[in-house]
Amino acid sequence: MPRDNMTSTVQKIAKQALVTFRNPSIVGEHNKVFLENQSKLKNLLAEVRAADLKIVPRSVESASMMPPQRLAPPVTYMHIYETDAFSMGVFLLKTGASIPLHDHPGMYGMLKVIYGKVRISCFDRLDKPREGTSGVVQFNPPLMPFQRSSLRPSVLRSVGEYTEDSGPCVLSPQKDNIHQIDAVDGPTAFLDILAPPYEPDEGRDCHYYKVLHAHSEAADRNSEAQEQGDRWLMEIPQPSEFWSGGEPYPGPKVSL
Repeated sequence: MPRDNMTSTVQKIAKQALVTFRNPSIVGEHNKVFLENQSKLKNLLAEVRAADLKIVPRSVESASMMPPQRLAPPVTYMHIYETDAFSMGVFLLKTGASIPLHDHPGMYGMLKVIYGKVRISCFDRLDKPREGTSGVVQFNPPLMPFQRSSLRPSVLRSVGEYTEDSGPCVLSPQKDNIHQIDAVDGPTAFLDILAPPYEPDEGRDCHYYKVLHAHSEAADRNSEAQEQGDRWLMEIPQPSEFWSGGEPYPGPKVSL
């Protein structure tokens, strides 16, 4: 392996990701060693830029000149590296594109913007509805019984915008695990690490969600609660307007 690849930023990130996630017995929010390794990985990610991956930022003009008959997917993915412990790649979003609300069951994740800007909306599931939402929960339009069975109470934890100058966005199995990513003001791209990778046979499959605002009888008697409403997540099929393609990764290779 060429020496410049061995000392590349992406090689250092991959090496630290392996150290951080390769031992499942220590991976957890209450393990000091894991938290120290995770912090080192975050610091490395904070420094990465598009040039380190030999990726040239896309322009609005180049994205808009595509003829309709050759319409490309709104999102593409550059695969960089994968082990049993983690996967790493780059997502590229066209102007106005969105990765719909989805989850990473049992997985950690880190997202670092390398050009452009994204808005990330993060949700957490709740074990039960919050206080003040007792009573009959109603939706408009009314839901069918099979739809109600897939509902989960949730809370919107955060909505933030990230650029290449921002630190990485971090998710865990318990926090910020369900999120939506929107391109803001033009094309954007981000380096993405998931640990461990998706694996449907092991229960790590991607699910998509729709946010519903409900009003309980109790909330109807409370103006503030009525204004805010409650958020519920309903699992849905992959939205038809979203699909993802692939393209080659042009940057330094990774070897572990």
